[in-house]
Amino acid sequence: MDDPTAFVVDDGLAVGPLADLGVAVEMVPWRAEADWGAFEAVVVRSPWDYQDAPDDFLAALERIDASGTVLLNGLRTVRWNLRKTYLRELEATGVPIVPTVWRERLGAGDVPALFDAVGADEIVVKPVVGANADGAFRITRVADRAEEVEAHYANRASMAQPFVRSVVEEGELSVFAFGGAFSHAILKTPKPQDFRVQEEHGGLITAVTPEPELLSAAQAAFDAVDAATGERPLYARADLVRAPGGGFWTMEVELVEPALYFRMDAGAPGRFAAALAARMG
Repeated sequence: MDDPTAFVVDDGLAVGPLADLGVAVEMVPWRAEADWGAFEAVVVRSPWDYQDAPDDFLAALERIDASGTVLLNGLRTVRWNLRKTYLRELEATGVPIVPTVWRERLGAGDVPALFDAVGADEIVVKPVVGANADGAFRITRVADRAEEVEAHYANRASMAQPFVRSVVEEGELSVFAFGGAFSHAILKTPKPQDFRVQEEHGGLITAVTPEPELLSAAQAAFDAVDAATGERPLYARADLVRAPGGGFWTMEVELVEPALYFRMDAGAPGRFAAALAARMG
């Protein structure tokens, strides 16, 4: 993105390990009029304003792909992952996801029915194309925010899910894989009185050693992604929460622009660099 100053970005930690492997790095905004064909590979990393212009973003990636350079993650994978409706495909293969109700738009009076459709008295409504918790609403039946939510989603697709208490009681867990191999894991906890776990909203990030059940759940999601896209991503991040009845629900598998939290594991930048160098041959 053109101006990342409002975000926490640690992609630069991989520049040194890549240089050690003979790979030079140049940071280029996705909106730039660049000679993409001059690069051996273009790695999509932190375009955290793409949700404001998803069609333009895809068009830029199509130009990069057409230039003959290697695009990572690949165009097919990005297209598949850009809309969170991909979660329906994961669910169909047996990956447990947070129960979700999908709507193309919300009209006047539609929000009360969402509670019944979801089967919960407290829900989260968020965009089908989104990042950084933009446009995410946590609402209850008794709170009078229905008109605000309906206005926000009058002309955009949304997804509604029960509010998962473990997000505030434990946090959201993220598992990272580079080139299909596990790299590291973190726990993201929201600040008091909030439900958003991103650092930009005051979330706290902690490195964790994942329990076997968490690793198994993440791997099942990664395997389903490989099968759905027909290719193995260079990088993948599975975001999971502990389900009320035990086990884990997959909230998202991020393949377009996930923060990779290199700073939380000293070996992560090197593992990413090695995976990229191997992909480039």
